[in-house]
Amino acid sequence: MPARGGRRRFGNVRRRSSGRWQARYVGPDGLTRTAPHTFATEKQAEKWLTLVESEIIRGEWVAPEAGEIELSAYGQRWIAERKLAPRTRQGYEFLFTRQVVPYLGHLTLGGIKPATIRAWRKKLLDAGVPEPQAVKAYALLRAILNTAVREDEILRQNPCRIKGYDQYHTPERPTATIAQVYALADAMPARFSALVVVAALSGLRWGELVALRRRDIDFDAGSVRVTRKLAALRSHLEFGPPKSAAGVRVVALPAAAVEALRAHLAEFTAVDADALVFTGDKGAAASGASTRELMQRMGHASMRAALIYQHATSERDREIASAMDRRIVRQTRGKGGQSS
Repeated sequence: MPARGGRRRFGNVRRRSSGRWQARYVGPDGLTRTAPHTFATEKQAEKWLTLVESEIIRGEWVAPEAGEIELSAYGQRWIAERKLAPRTRQGYEFLFTRQVVPYLGHLTLGGIKPATIRAWRKKLLDAGVPEPQAVKAYALLRAILNTAVREDEILRQNPCRIKGYDQYHTPERPTATIAQVYALADAMPARFSALVVVAALSGLRWGELVALRRRDIDFDAGSVRVTRKLAALRSHLEFGPPKSAAGVRVVALPAAAVEALRAHLAEFTAVDADALVFTGDKGAAASGASTRELMQRMGHASMRAALIYQHATSERDREIASAMDRRIVRQTRGKGGQSS
């Protein structure tokens, strides 16, 4: 803004030999900076300085050179500095190197705009990347750039702010009936039969099932305690804690699952190998469990995770298991008692 006597109190403008106008100012860090381009008129140059001064007053000013770091280097450092579970780190590295770097890695942080993000997403989908994976890549990039905005203060705004890009349509998944569960269990090799039944009726994930130890099973209470999981990494298998604190839990089992486990342990010593996906939570939902109760039973920390898979007490968890037992009895009676 010009001060009395024709001199500006912030910055200065001068006419160059080309006839265009140049704007310069001293930033909050004491360094003198020049506008990235010249202006056709003195008024345009002064208007630009007024906008810069306004950013400084509002505390929104960011040094122009701060955003010149390339996304590839910044993102790799972001992943390396985070305290992540091995499986999560592996997933982030895959998404970043496969879905982000080839398209955006050469760009500077300051050069990434919402239009850049829209074009990137379209390229991913056009290249055949599944929508859920594109959403995960977008969420990762948004988290990386959030750090650039909120912690490192090298961006004013996150360009990943496009409505709907963090969501995708989850198609209805077919759900096995109780009769189908037992038919599948009967068709499996004997040592895997109980695994199918317990997976279907408990809602435990594969990694949680194969990480169960004998001491995690309480036959008197009819429950299992989940304290760890087995993760398949690039070159090896690794035991570790559940993804979130909500994953450490006690899950009540229907009597049918308890008996299947008891017979299995007597003959084969321990649970091993495979899992039947999604049947456990759908079965519990059909027995009248609420979303919050399913979140505890399935070990989900977020409402979205519980809804995709379909603060309760252990007593209510036992009620859910009992309701599943009653449903099993009704269905198997209707099929001539073919559950055994």
